[in-house]
Amino acid sequence: MKRQKLTAGTTLLLLAALFLSLVILSGLAFKGLRLDLTENQQYTLSEGTRSVLAHMQEPVTLYMFFSEAASRELPQVRSYARWVQEMLDDMAAHSGGKLTVRRIDPVPFSPQEDEAAAFGLQAVPVGTGIESLYFGIAGTNSIDGVQIISFLNPSKQAFVEYDLAKLIAGLSHPEPLTVGVLSSLNMEPGFDMSTQQPRAPWVVYEQLQQLFDVVTVSGEADQFPADLDLLLLVHPKALSEAMQYRIDQFVLAGGRLVVFLDPFAEADLGDDPSDPMARLNAGSSSSLAPLLEAWGVAYDPLRFIGDQRYALEVNSTASARPVRHLAILAMGREGMNQDDIVSADLEAVNVSSAGWFEPLADASTTFTPLLSSSENAAPLDASRLRFLANPDDLQAGFQATGDRYAVVARIAGPAGSAFADGSGYGDDQYRSEAIADGINVVLFADTDMLTDRLWVSRQNFFGQTVTNAFADNGSLVVNAVDNLLGSDDLIAIRTRASAARPFDRVETLRLAAEGEYRATEERLNQELADTERKLADMQAARPDGSLGVLNDAQAEEIQRYVDQRTGLRQDLRAVQHALDKDIDALGQRLTLLNVLLMPALVILVALVLGGLRRRRREAARS
Repeated sequence: MKRQKLTAGTTLLLLAALFLSLVILSGLAFKGLRLDLTENQQYTLSEGTRSVLAHMQEPVTLYMFFSEAASRELPQVRSYARWVQEMLDDMAAHSGGKLTVRRIDPVPFSPQEDEAAAFGLQAVPVGTGIESLYFGIAGTNSIDGVQIISFLNPSKQAFVEYDLAKLIAGLSHPEPLTVGVLSSLNMEPGFDMSTQQPRAPWVVYEQLQQLFDVVTVSGEADQFPADLDLLLLVHPKALSEAMQYRIDQFVLAGGRLVVFLDPFAEADLGDDPSDPMARLNAGSSSSLAPLLEAWGVAYDPLRFIGDQRYALEVNSTASARPVRHLAILAMGREGMNQDDIVSADLEAVNVSSAGWFEPLADASTTFTPLLSSSENAAPLDASRLRFLANPDDLQAGFQATGDRYAVVARIAGPAGSAFADGSGYGDDQYRSEAIADGINVVLFADTDMLTDRLWVSRQNFFGQTVTNAFADNGSLVVNAVDNLLGSDDLIAIRTRASAARPFDRVETLRLAAEGEYRATEERLNQELADTERKLADMQAARPDGSLGVLNDAQAEEIQRYVDQRTGLRQDLRAVQHALDKDIDALGQRLTLLNVLLMPALVILVALVLGGLRRRRREAARS
């Protein structure tokens, strides 16, 4: 007996040692190996991100600042921080040693908190104490470059991979990027002939100068600068065919392009702005018809979009009250593509006399609207704006089509040249098709949105000019330029769906029951109105006209209504009770599945294996 016990104990020890050895060996053998079974691949880096990491030229260090103590009552933020940390670790693993990630807890009054503040990270107050929550990223490279994400907002989870990859790309490729501006409008600083005063540059132009190396490109230039990364084309109303050819070849060769067209450019005062009649004659149209057609896009330079929903109220000299101007629109979040990094998270963009773009039926490119009208919109002739005295006049004959019109759109993918060959322009390197990755163009159907008056105000503050943005026009333009200046890998990074998983089945039950509830409630209200109308008719028909005494018919009608109302209220309660019952039943089923299913499966497998083992022993004995 003792020998049997000793043998059994030795066997158990050997099995335990074998188990531990297998665990250690498997941990070493499968280190870094993961299987992502989530629906939206929440724990898998995009191909674009892996390519950015593989082509890093400069070593980068990322510091993730996260306040552990301040977030103890914020489980959603802690969960998000853990997900971001795992993504950063995964990025470091794919960088070939070029990316280092450090996690820092900036506790109050510590050197770590001073470091977070020195980087410029945002401290968010939490609770009623002195604690603040830091949750941001600071990145550095070997040549003292610094970039930050001041605060990682959980509501922007869909774009966090793009933001991190862009930060890494910017630090690992620190060379400046060049933006060329070819404009027929006076965006740059200069001299205003009408006021005989220096003219300040448009604020959007100043913003671009702060972020990029901005150069002016002449419409008569024989060629573009050799180091040009992106061309900003504003109101090309009289471009020569030769310049259109150069733009065509620039885009097909992989050059980035942002275009601003307009069916009625109010900022265009003509060739002589000092002419007293210039402002009366303001407004001209622009188009790139051959190029747009080659890119698979339709655009009408003679019509603009009127929108009753987004129309702004303006003061009119022809009216004593503010009136809604169908041509001046304040487009809110519902009009912006929230799945594209260029337009997501903006609040409002103001446009004036804007046109629209549509994809052609046989287009080989991908057409993605970024900013669209509401359904209460319709095209109008731009000629109606030339001598418009009363904005109310635009309402005459206006009929919404029910369609949404793309005022800003992204065009990407394969495209051909708009020109048969380049021999007529002295080009022996003619390109008939776009490079393998295709073209990348962002089209705006309005130039007036660039002007200060539609999105920013200037104020003099103790001798300094202070700007205050009341719309996101500048952010939309800078986002478009910044996004296109990123590598193809950055542009290709997918927008991640939120990791939050709603209870779709519960929500379906709730919506169905609420629909029935609302239908019953509407029936109650309708019957109440019908009953009151009948009572009023009976009262009016009484010969004595008395209002204080009810006859038998009225009393019976009132009693019928009271009984009916009681029954309907019971129906409403029954519907709500059925809703709660269905949801509770679903919850119980889910609980049973979660609590009992896995143990039941384990027990079933154990019983099957035990039965098979027993049969083998019995077969061996026989």
